[in-house]
Amino acid sequence: MMRFNIWMLVFCGVCFGARVDEVVPFAAKPFALEDVQLLDGPFKHAQDLQGEWLLALEPDRLLAWFRKEAGLTPKAPVYGGWENRGVAGHCLGHYLSGCSLMFQSTGDSRFLDRVNIVVSELALCQAANGNGYLAAIPGGKAVFQQVARGEIRSAGFDLNGSWVPLYTLHKLFAGLVDAYRLCGNEQALVVNQTLADWLERTLRNLNHDQMQKILACEHGGMNEALADLYADTGQRRYLILSRRFHHETVLDPLVRREDRLNGLHANTQVPKLIGLARRYELTGDIQDRTGAEFFWDRVVNHHSYCTGGHCLNEHFGEPDRLNDRLGVNTTETCNVYNMLKLTHHLFQWDAEAQTADFYECALYNQILSSHHPGDGRVVYNLTLEMGGFKRYQTKFDSFTCCVGSGMENHAKYGSDIYFHSDDALFVNLFIASKLTWQDKGLTLTQETAFPDTPRTTLVVNCDQPVALALRIRRPYWIKRGFAVTVNGESVAVTSTPSSYAVIQRTWKDGDRVVVSLPMSLHTHPMPDNPDRVAVMFGPLVLAGDLGPENNPAADRPNFVPVFVPGDRDLREWIKPVPDQPCTFKTVNAGKPHDVVFKPFFRVHGRRYSVYW
Repeated sequence: MMRFNIWMLVFCGVCFGARVDEVVPFAAKPFALEDVQLLDGPFKHAQDLQGEWLLALEPDRLLAWFRKEAGLTPKAPVYGGWENRGVAGHCLGHYLSGCSLMFQSTGDSRFLDRVNIVVSELALCQAANGNGYLAAIPGGKAVFQQVARGEIRSAGFDLNGSWVPLYTLHKLFAGLVDAYRLCGNEQALVVNQTLADWLERTLRNLNHDQMQKILACEHGGMNEALADLYADTGQRRYLILSRRFHHETVLDPLVRREDRLNGLHANTQVPKLIGLARRYELTGDIQDRTGAEFFWDRVVNHHSYCTGGHCLNEHFGEPDRLNDRLGVNTTETCNVYNMLKLTHHLFQWDAEAQTADFYECALYNQILSSHHPGDGRVVYNLTLEMGGFKRYQTKFDSFTCCVGSGMENHAKYGSDIYFHSDDALFVNLFIASKLTWQDKGLTLTQETAFPDTPRTTLVVNCDQPVALALRIRRPYWIKRGFAVTVNGESVAVTSTPSSYAVIQRTWKDGDRVVVSLPMSLHTHPMPDNPDRVAVMFGPLVLAGDLGPENNPAADRPNFVPVFVPGDRDLREWIKPVPDQPCTFKTVNAGKPHDVVFKPFFRVHGRRYSVYW
């Protein structure tokens, strides 16, 4: 143990250098999660279930393969599912991130304790390995020794016979970054830097072509993780290593604004673009920004369904060709987890309302919809199959990639509700919450039951009057009726759908802003078939309830009805159900029967259709 302490001290002198700040100007900056407290509502409920799940997981079981690969005796049996296969350890990285996010979001020290325990155990495993290597990958040491010698056999999910080892390492890198940044665990930075130094030595003698061959195998967001390490340490060697993870076959066409995504495994690509976005912020390289923005635009506007999700059977198809791409395995949840991370970056650059519009859509209709409100299970693919149902993963046996990202999704709902500049506060999402803006001596409490009630109230509390612009997003789905009052007085605001209503004034303690958010029915057509549509209410995708999962009629040819409304307007044949918010029923339009529509995020244990 004394040897380990000396090792730690030696590396501490290297790790804690000057942090590198972003070099590009931001139009808006996020608040720390600790500054945003969720209040009662569906997102707070999901966060609470998330916390219960994370605390029910046993760190020693997630660490079992790490100890085994380091020559140490596991303290508990490994979990099953993917954690007992070639990607062992990937969920441990997500677990570190999830607990770190929950600590920031709630202040609950139990999550901090979990983070500290895991990081300490990882440091012991790294010390036992002796050369900086740290992983739970079965046979991983031999794989990377072969790679270091230039013996490279790489394909989509296979590197020298190992299942996506760099993808798995990326989850560990990312978890260590979060443990350091969100929990102040300096040992996590030591472990992270030591692991990166091992990786740099492993790849040092490989030429350009050999690196590109390695990158043919899924490798997560290694470019992002190494850019983050550069930011945390000021050591340029990590930025150089990040650039070595530039996958030219995929990224260079995007930088040239060419969409060659058809046929590519979708979630393999998104993290690479998050890496470009992060590197742009740290270097100002405009090509990195171009690639990230072009990719976001193509995925959001040309490859995504009404839910904000994309892909069928985990792969991209042709742009604007979605009509024949409905099936059981649509819209992998990991993809949207990563798209929202990319969106978080892009919003900061220009603070455009349309970017926040997408975030809202995907948050309600994919992320919240992927989570079971009864027991906290999550789905892998959020099926858009007509007449399908949500297939939930188990919480203690599956440990797929989407179980891993699910450990984070519901721990960070506070991340994108509010943003700020020096003299402005952005209200992007209508979620019950309390913001503490310490630099301004101001708190903003958002009182709302949205989407069940179409309004939100913002209550200002401050020690001294504060002059700033309150920028409230007017979503794309509000065509008319958007209105704002301050202390009961109407305020004339100039705004259009997908823009910001700006209220510039000196705010005083007790000021109340009421925002009317009228929601209406509208359709979301397929880009290649205007007759196949989804029905939406405000930002919400509505799913037609087709009965229980085991409905015996599910195999009948006419199980999913068709709608024949004639020339009637949408509001004439889809009517609200009394005393059931955001719930509607078709009237004499469904053949062979009418259908009740409910928000997709509230449909669980039922068969449904989203497109008709």
